[in-house]
Amino acid sequence: MPTYSYTAKDRTGRTVNGIVDVASEAEVAELLHKQELIVLSIESAKKVSTKVKAVRVKLDDLVIFSRQLATMIDAGIPLVQCLGILSEQIENASLKRIVANVQQDIIGGISFCDALAKHPTVFSDLFINMVKAGEASGTLQDVLDRLATYLEKNAALNRKIRSSLVYPAVVVSIAILITAVLLLKVVPTFKSIFDTLGGKLPTPTLILIAVSEFFRKSFLGIIIGLAVVAVVFKKYISTPKGRYKFDKFKLRVPVLGNLFRKVALAKFSRTFSTLIRSGVTVMNALDIVATTAGNKVIEEVVIAARSSVREGEPIHRPLSASGVFPSMVCRMISVGEQTGQLEKMLAKIADFYDDQVDAAVTGLTSMIEPLVIVFLGVVVGGIVVALFLPIFKITELLTK
Repeated sequence: MPTYSYTAKDRTGRTVNGIVDVASEAEVAELLHKQELIVLSIESAKKVSTKVKAVRVKLDDLVIFSRQLATMIDAGIPLVQCLGILSEQIENASLKRIVANVQQDIIGGISFCDALAKHPTVFSDLFINMVKAGEASGTLQDVLDRLATYLEKNAALNRKIRSSLVYPAVVVSIAILITAVLLLKVVPTFKSIFDTLGGKLPTPTLILIAVSEFFRKSFLGIIIGLAVVAVVFKKYISTPKGRYKFDKFKLRVPVLGNLFRKVALAKFSRTFSTLIRSGVTVMNALDIVATTAGNKVIEEVVIAARSSVREGEPIHRPLSASGVFPSMVCRMISVGEQTGQLEKMLAKIADFYDDQVDAAVTGLTSMIEPLVIVFLGVVVGGIVVALFLPIFKITELLTK
């Protein structure tokens, strides 16, 4: 089908540009007239594609987009006009182009969910399926509102985790930098002084000098080795088997494993609850939930649960048999299934684990701080003491 680009003006005098796939220029004009637009020009655009290259958009930008779109639809503004207004207001250039593209697809006769599905790197399966359910039930505004709330909670959860790791990451990075400077620059300087003075050096100083010499001679090799290990590790965990083993390892790591599990359970419960409340079928919801927990172990358990549900089993049984989901979660899901309040029970589970993640992050931060201080004291302090031991010895001999 031919592609046409057009320029038109709306009632307010705002210039509107777009691309549509229709049979002829007459159909373009008719389409624009239906949108109450004044046609300025229509041109053939055979080489223009309505597809936008794969990009990624920040979660916060999607939250704002969903919330604003829900508000405008609730105010009675037609969807196409809402998208047109948003495409002008959005600051993120990538999302701006995509929203404009979605608008043109809808003008061309494509449904909203199908237009969003053309951009899978921006709009997830969850987003698309919820919009589809909202369009089918006539509750698009409510669904978008729930989507915005869901994305806000997800963004808040991610921020909590990142903020808990920023402080220790910065301190450890500074400690590594200080240690590297001491070993590569300061220790060699002291070594030349010790060589000039002569005499036998204390054992800690000899060990420190040997370590310094090793790092100086092998520094480039160490950097290359670490880079190779990082690349190989990244490729390994990008495979299904590697990702599964790594995610399984994460759940078993002392202290951190508990936090990873709580985060995954919070995401699972929140996503499942939001999908069911929006009218998505349980089977489709389980498909989507499997990939949003962020952990391959939990994903495989949910996929197995979906197969069991298809055969008539309740959801809680395969989850309980897996040993991955806590008994409390399985029991609450069981009660929700029996009472017909599954969505509410899942929401309560999500709220509970959100609070648990808060407490775990606070506890982790409190525990990491003294560990980092001890690390700094032992490593940096040890280097300084080893450097000054010969000086103390020389001073002691001189006083005699």
